[in-house]
Amino acid sequence: MLSRNAIAFIRHARGAGASVSASSRSLSTRASSILNALDIPLTSEIPGVYDGQWGGSGDILESLCPTTGEVLAHVKSASPRELHEALEKSKEAHLFLRKLPAPRRGEVLRQIREALAARRNVLGELVALEMGKIKTEGIGEVQEFVDICDYAVGLSRMMNGRVVASERPGHTILEVPNPLGVVGVLTAFNFPVAVYGCTPLCAIAVTKIIAGVLERNGIPGAVSTLVTGGKDVGEAVVESADVQLVSFTGSEALSRFGKTILELGGNNASIIMPDADLSMAVPAVFFGAVGTAGQRCTTTRRLYLHRDIAPHFLDALLKLYASVRVGDPLAESTLLGPLHTRAAVGIYSNAVQRLQVNGAQILTGGQRYDQEGLRQGNFWIGPEGSDTGIVNVNVGTSGAEIGAAFGGNKSGGDAWKQYVRWSACTINFSDTAPLAQGVEFST
Repeated sequence: MLSRNAIAFIRHARGAGASVSASSRSLSTRASSILNALDIPLTSEIPGVYDGQWGGSGDILESLCPTTGEVLAHVKSASPRELHEALEKSKEAHLFLRKLPAPRRGEVLRQIREALAARRNVLGELVALEMGKIKTEGIGEVQEFVDICDYAVGLSRMMNGRVVASERPGHTILEVPNPLGVVGVLTAFNFPVAVYGCTPLCAIAVTKIIAGVLERNGIPGAVSTLVTGGKDVGEAVVESADVQLVSFTGSEALSRFGKTILELGGNNASIIMPDADLSMAVPAVFFGAVGTAGQRCTTTRRLYLHRDIAPHFLDALLKLYASVRVGDPLAESTLLGPLHTRAAVGIYSNAVQRLQVNGAQILTGGQRYDQEGLRQGNFWIGPEGSDTGIVNVNVGTSGAEIGAAFGGNKSGGDAWKQYVRWSACTINFSDTAPLAQGVEFST
């Protein structure tokens, strides 16, 4: 896996070669206890590159807490040379891994699942600390990764091809899936554990856990390579001929000639009919809009109400908005944490201003949250989000399960077929060698 960290949420602290003293930052108790539990250093610069060995000699990146604004860590990103070396080691690791039978690879995934489950709560707290979603959502995200591992373990004994009827007597055709090669994953900030790899500390913590399992099984660490960096790293991965497929989650500003699996922007809507059970519909819309501070790809962004129920529905929804508990995402009572970055606050503020200029009525929120103790964080009252290819009936837009296709072919369902190279194997059991389509070719 090759991970890209977007500049939007980690800022370049200084160029390569500059040092950061241990006394240059003072971590809060809440932050230091979480990082300690995951073996993340508190005072030194943290290597952000892993290809079997930890390293990093590129720019120093700062990981910022969106709740308090404090600097959580300084992370050493990849230099161009280290990125090239990581790609080379990934290619070598692929040659090793593809020789392992799929059920054996599934056993390794089972062990990764157990290692993740053992750290579920503290990893969930790290998601809340570094990304900003509330604690229960952070823990739920780690559980999603655990569930994905369960799914993959079962799949390791079910990666079957088809048996195709041959037109030639005594022949059978088998479709066989083969490992594709190095896959680059450019991940999203809003699910830094489940999609694995975008926010630097979550990526490092998960990589440490996976690396331990790989080492215990005698598997090269470059099977799960981590490369932190900015736009230049992401572009290099996308443009590399050594990367057979790029899986990208993010905005629409991406182009590549090659094989890609993309999950880009959108605009989710909930449609409420007059016979809807509002005791179900109102909470579903509420969570869909407010969950993860409106930063999920499945966030509810538009609401279509039948005129017969619109006033009653909006009254009920506004009452729920009035009850929202805004605050520290690590606090059990918090329902709405911060936006992930100050840039996101600016984007949201500009959107509200455009709506007001165009005559929109703001029913609730619409301004920066200014409560004492939260002024340094990225807090805003109101939802935002985007879309993907999912249709839900009598269910809110947010909260997809791992077993079904996500956006068509990104994950779940038969998505694994996008990550393999297919071979058609024809086996001749007969004593003759006829040609297909009745071709005669004899002297």
